[in-house]
Amino acid sequence: MPALKSEVIPYLENMIYLPMVLTILERDRLLIQHGDFKLKKPYLGLVDGVAKRVHKELGNTAAYLRMNQLTVVKGKMDDIFTEYIFVHDRQEDCRRYLNIRLRNRTEELLTQYLRQPGI
Repeated sequence: MPALKSEVIPYLENMIYLPMVLTILERDRLLIQHGDFKLKKPYLGLVDGVAKRVHKELGNTAAYLRMNQLTVVKGKMDDIFTEYIFVHDRQEDCRRYLNIRLRNRTEELLTQYLRQPGI
């Protein structure tokens, strides 16, 4: 089977990581809303701005995948690894990601989004 082109891997991985970032932002938003914050509005605005940018990037990624006939399917999961299957032209490329790596990369992305100006 021909290997996936290196330029499509970041898009495929975005379909793994960006939904995770959104899940974290949604949970954090609920914690802020129901938490004991004196001034909630600035924090909610920050979280909402980041979520909006992540949604936009996720939409762009999904459009790229559709245009290039690529699909990401979540496979088996255990305590150590999560399997993702990348599909292109009816060919499958199965990749296993360490769960700790998934968590760390998601944290890196969240930090990048929070540090970007223009929220």
